Amino acid sequence: MYSLKRGRTLQAALMTAVTLSSAVTAATTARAEIKNYEFQLVETVVQPGPDRIVSVKLIDKTTGKAVPDAVIFATRLDMAPDGMQEMATKVTPMPGAEPGTYKFKATFGMAGRWQLSLGAKVQGETGTVDTKLVITAQK
Repeated sequence: MYSLKRGRTLQAALMTAVTLSSAVTAATTARAEIKNYEFQLVETVVQPGPDRIVSVKLIDKTTGKAVPDAVIFATRLDMAPDGMQEMATKVTPMPGAEPGTYKFKATFGMAGRWQLSLGAKVQGETGTVDTKLVITAQK
């Protein structure tokens, strides 16, 4: 009878350990913080002119993987890096070629440095990914 009681105590201890282990695993596999996401330009140089395509990837910096299905709600393209923030142009979202890649069409009216500002929400995360990327328009 003593060994049966001892066996039940051991079993209860093992179940507690498994439960605690599961809780720790769940806590460490929680989603990354919003600061762990960033947009990266696929190409940093375009030719000046109308209907140029700019591609960016949204990356989870903790895994290095592209993040699909983000909701991009703010876009702006201007020449702020060259001190001409009033020189802005329309940015039109385009379908991406692969998950985690986001494309935009814009007119680069002149050669120089252009700043693409993006604001996005990542599914399942709180906060906003705010990014400013510099693209060089050159012939």
